[in-house]
This record gives sequence, structure tokens and C-alpha cells, in this order.
Amino acid sequence: MSTGEDSELIPLVRQGNLAAFEALYDKYKGRVYRTALAITRDRGAAEDILQECFLRVYVHIDKIDVSLPLSPWIHRIAVNLSYNWVTKRQRWISSLGEVIEQLVGDHRGSTERTWEREELQRIVQEAIHSLSFAQRVVVVLFYLNGFSLEEIAYILDCPVGTVKSRLYYARQNLKRKLGADERLPAGVAYEFP
Repeated sequence: MSTGEDSELIPLVRQGNLAAFEALYDKYKGRVYRTALAITRDRGAAEDILQECFLRVYVHIDKIDVSLPLSPWIHRIAVNLSYNWVTKRQRWISSLGEVIEQLVGDHRGSTERTWEREELQRIVQEAIHSLSFAQRVVVVLFYLNGFSLEEIAYILDCPVGTVKSRLYYARQNLKRKLGADERLPAGVAYEFP
């Protein structure tokens, strides 16, 4: 479903068409859930955030500008709700690898290559987990959700330069942490884009 279809569905939702709202929900629920899960590290919280996010979409449907993409606005809500949850409970975001493992399932094999990949993934998870909240959120939105810098700036309600800075420092911190990790082969830290 394209952004153009969003602009067709929103007026229908405003008229009370629940099928149109369900179409919006179906389109965005996976990405919103994964974002909330990556930030909260709690499946129950991610489900609650997903529901609260779409409740807010429905309540504020009349305020949505149909000329703008809907996805950044929805993710802004999800990130804010996730941030509030993390702040209240003082929990930390899970790493990207752990989230991917939780979403995809456990497909472990017995080969040495699979074990090495899992070990590398665990080490990267630890490094991502050690980032500040602001840096982790940018990494999740950029690498896991594929948002552009401009979209992330909108979601986080900050300048694009701030997003670039956070992403830059997150990469630098990851390179430093991974480069210093003796469990990794030399040069692995430089593979992080």
C-alpha cells in the first residue's frame, strides 16, 4: 500500500469507515510493534504501545495532513510512547540482533558457522545495548526500520543535524566498542557502516 493510498484511507476513516482504519492498522502494525519492542525490550509493552499508538491515530485522525506521509507521524507516536515506558520503568532498549531473533524465531543449527554468527550477533547486541538511549533509538529507526534522516528528525522532533550527530556518534561508539572486543576478529568493527 502506498502513501497515496493512505491519503485515500484517512478521509474514509474520518467518515467512520472501520475497514479503512483496519487497512491502516494492518499496513503499519508490524513496523510499529517492532519499533516499540526494540525500544522497550518487552513484548507486552510493545503490544500495549501498538494499541495506544493506533488509538491516538484514531482519536486524532482529523488532524492528520493527508499530503504528508503517515508513517513518520505514526512512528513518532510509537517512539514517544516507548520512551515514556522506558523512562517510567528505567529499562533499556534491546539490541537489534535480539529483536530480529525474537521476531524471526530461533533457527539455530549445529554448524560452527551458525555458532560464530550467533556469537558475533550477541557481541554486537551488547555493544548496541551499551549506547545511550538517544543513540539506540536512532540506530533502531535507521537500521531496523529503514527511515531516512529527515523522517527520523520528524519522529524525534529534532533537527536533521541532531539525528546525523547521534547516528555518527553511535557508529563511532560501536566501532570503538567492537574494535576493543577481543572476542572479535580484527577488522570487524570497521565493517559497521
